Amino acid sequence: MTELEIRPATEKDVPAIVAMLADDPLGAQRETPGDLTPYLSAFEHLSADPHQHLVVAVREERVVGTLQLTIIPGLSRRGALRSVIEAVRIHADERGSGLGTRLIEWAIAESRRRNCHLVQLTSDKSRTDAHRFYERLGFTASHVGFKLSL
Repeated sequence: MTELEIRPATEKDVPAIVAMLADDPLGAQRETPGDLTPYLSAFEHLSADPHQHLVVAVREERVVGTLQLTIIPGLSRRGALRSVIEAVRIHADERGSGLGTRLIEWAIAESRRRNCHLVQLTSDKSRTDAHRFYERLGFTASHVGFKLSL
């Protein structure tokens, strides 16, 4: 397989990221790849926040994966920093290639580099394959998550 680069996302990457977000049964219901306006606005906010790290995996100048890593300061755990991994997506052509593992390993290493004491993520209940994937990488389903749509 050709060389893979994991780098910060640029505005130019937004259409490819949105396409990956929309390319599954859940994303197809909530994403609108034809209208990039809200995504470009969100990208602007992400880029301005030093605690947000939106990255892409690029192979042969093509975006083939993405994730967002957020660093959260807090008082609990003796004032420990924690990181949250969000919006992990792999292009359909790359699924099963080990790219997801490489992205998560990057996020864990970056969290360590930033002195985080905990890495956490959530995954929709319906994504049972993703749950097995995260458990294989050492994550445990230790908490119950709740969401409230506004």
